[in-house]
Amino acid sequence: MTKYLTDIWDYIRTNPKRFIVQALLALFVFWFFFGDYGLVTRFSMEREHRQLMERQGEEQKKIVEDRATIRQAYNQDSIEKVAREKYNFRKPGETVFIIRP
Repeated sequence: MTKYLTDIWDYIRTNPKRFIVQALLALFVFWFFFGDYGLVTRFSMEREHRQLMERQGEEQKKIVEDRATIRQAYNQDSIEKVAREKYNFRKPGETVFIIRP
């Protein structure tokens, strides 16, 4: 282990400018990939953006369906249908048969 460290120290003493350039280059590459605005962060943000866009599309579809349901709720026939199916209402003189599975 000490031989390895001694070799590194000898390299640094004999080539200080080259070592500094290499160290700065390594720091720049590390920052480029893992910094606050690095590639890793960028890719994770883009993945999250795609997921949010998909979710927004699904929510937009739900909004359209809900608006159609609300518009249909003002129709007398739909009110009668809900009253008959959900609350078992009937007209006078009418017999209701409830079939359950």
